[in-house]
Amino acid sequence: MQPELRYLVLTALLTGSLWIPVVIGYVSARGPLRSADYVRPPATPLPDWVQRANRAHQNAVESFAPFAAVVLAARACNVSTAITVAAAAVFFWARVAHAVLHISGFRYFMARTLVFTVAWGAFVTLAIELLRVA
Repeated sequence: MQPELRYLVLTALLTGSLWIPVVIGYVSARGPLRSADYVRPPATPLPDWVQRANRAHQNAVESFAPFAAVVLAARACNVSTAITVAAAAVFFWARVAHAVLHISGFRYFMARTLVFTVAWGAFVTLAIELLRVA
């Protein structure tokens, strides 16, 4: 498997798993879902970490599609360079760090914003390399 595709699959696994902490938080704070909860969601407040986990999941979903599109376009064009491999790896690991920082509530050094920007920069780098080589 091409390394960029491997990082795409790993990113998909990460993104597709970030709902789990949200559900754990909902159940631990509100108990198991009841049929009435499908009509009107419970209004009891959720812990801050659950809110952050939900936002981390939403953010991961939003950033996944553009990354996937560029990786798949690179594959379709048969483009794989040291830059595209490194950019895909940096994107994945920055997204892992972003999720951990977001859910944990780490607030120092603007770390969450920094790793988000690193991931975005890796995505843009990958796209530019694709456009340059293809």
